[in-house]
Amino acid sequence: MARKYDRKLILEDGSEYYGYGFGADCERVLEVVFNTSMVGYQEIVSDPSYTYQGVVMTYPLIGNYGVNDFDDETWHPSIGGLIVGEYNDEPSNFRCSGTLSSKLSMYGIPALSGVDTRELARSIRSRGSRLGIITTPDVSAAEGLRRIEETGIGNDAVSTVSTQRIWRSPAENARFRVAAIDCGMKLNIVRSLNARGIDVTVFPYDTTAETVMKYSPDGLFLSNGPGDPQDVTSVIGLVRELKGKLPIFGICLGHQMISLACGAETYKLKFGHRGGNHGVFDRESGRSFIVAQNHGYAVDGDSLIFKGMEMVYINLNDMSVEGMKHRSLPLFSVQFHPEACAGPEDTNMLFDKFIEMMGENNAKGQ
Repeated sequence: MARKYDRKLILEDGSEYYGYGFGADCERVLEVVFNTSMVGYQEIVSDPSYTYQGVVMTYPLIGNYGVNDFDDETWHPSIGGLIVGEYNDEPSNFRCSGTLSSKLSMYGIPALSGVDTRELARSIRSRGSRLGIITTPDVSAAEGLRRIEETGIGNDAVSTVSTQRIWRSPAENARFRVAAIDCGMKLNIVRSLNARGIDVTVFPYDTTAETVMKYSPDGLFLSNGPGDPQDVTSVIGLVRELKGKLPIFGICLGHQMISLACGAETYKLKFGHRGGNHGVFDRESGRSFIVAQNHGYAVDGDSLIFKGMEMVYINLNDMSVEGMKHRSLPLFSVQFHPEACAGPEDTNMLFDKFIEMMGENNAKGQ
């Protein structure tokens, strides 16, 4: 006897996708996006940048190696939901400590399998990211649309995932001290900095410049995170106050907030860039890199003109801005994720560039 559908996704255009529920048994309104990664679903599920988003995994089989105690990118996953083609609830891997479904249930995250994710991804590509609702099959499309409109999603995502207190991650034989502004920071960013002898102090997103400077950092780091960069006015103001006083490095949302602080503009992409297989071109070295990406907004390249900024990395799919640097100040940023997790580690040398920048800046001040 065929298994009955027990969950479905309704998009704000009225389209419906039936499937089978796993994870938490709850209803959720979310922005539906897609990710093209073949592996790394645990890192994706635990990436704070997916707050309020339902992620469609285009790779057809998810869950086959389970989850473990080491690959989470945050201590409390906040992804809106997960939509997959086929889900395997009987994983096999020497590191496995549980199923993906059990982890999602633990954190109240609903998921849906049995969906034609290729068709859904094509729909998002052609018509753009849209709001949707994961619900039960008895909810009509009209009622689903009413609930989507009534509930919506917030513009407070950064405040929900940022740390609420200042905390420190020390490095052995530390060479530099970095103040990291947590807008939804992945843990592998902290690990990448610590591994290079950088003492990291993590601050809430709304920390003032005065508080940051009391810790005498050698550099300022701005993290990834969810939502529209224009909503994070406190961090934009922080960069305006500290640029030129400290070397600054930003990743993803941090990159976008730096651009806004320098007077450039950002815009929402039609369907975003999410996956571990995106190509970028380095205009300085002439090399191309495969990188991990997860963003729905981008920096307007034309708006960088006359702002003291120079485009360094370009997306090879749509020619959007993937990285920039200031022409005279110790400040640079990238849209992609050099820390990987999940994805290629081809560009993790950018953390070394940050170290060099701090060393040169300290030498000037001696």
